[in-house]
Amino acid sequence: MNAPSDSRRELDAMVVEIELTLTSIVQGVALFFLIDNARTVLPMRQSAFWPYVAVGLLVILIFWSRSVVHTLTLIRWPLEFGHNFFYIACALGESLLFTRLSNPRAWFAIGALYAAIVWLLFIYDLRLVRAREQDSAGESSNRLYALVTRDQRLNIGVLVPALFVLNLACAICIRTWPEFFTVRNGHVWLAAVQLLAFGIYLVYVLHFFRTLVPLISRARQEWHKGSNISEG
Repeated sequence: MNAPSDSRRELDAMVVEIELTLTSIVQGVALFFLIDNARTVLPMRQSAFWPYVAVGLLVILIFWSRSVVHTLTLIRWPLEFGHNFFYIACALGESLLFTRLSNPRAWFAIGALYAAIVWLLFIYDLRLVRAREQDSAGESSNRLYALVTRDQRLNIGVLVPALFVLNLACAICIRTWPEFFTVRNGHVWLAAVQLLAFGIYLVYVLHFFRTLVPLISRARQEWHKGSNISEG
């Protein structure tokens, strides 16, 4: 009677494992590019570019932590290829970004492109949110996906667009006033603003996860109980 439910649990666990493995691999690749290119800006004469290394580290931490939150709340069988393809595209964007640690104009231009890819990822993942809302099997699940949906729409409507605009505006400023931002290292102020923005966003992600923790395990119990009843 419980065999089908046990099979679904096994498939869910398999997909979660694939998701976490992919996340670790793509962020490991991005970290390699960050470390490899950080060596070129470590000398004291390159200290103006040190903030970009810190921003790069925050980019990796944010993507990894958001991916874990996403996996724990949304990922179930069947495997979603489009979502995983976006992860690979994001890793490409990060890797290209980290090759421009000492080129502020290119850094912010590629940063805008990376933000656009992340924006599309959030929009694409709305289909996963809707699918999990349909799977909702109880009060905890309903509360969990109400929070997840609100966060998803906040990122689509405000947070990621703001990141895109910030990077684009910085790239335009550097191109328009190269004397101040490039020759006189005024770009450091732009990097400082970006560092602050990413730091605040990481704090938001961690706070969001702590809010979800008590609901995640109860929601998964409801899913499996619902599978037992429907398949029984």
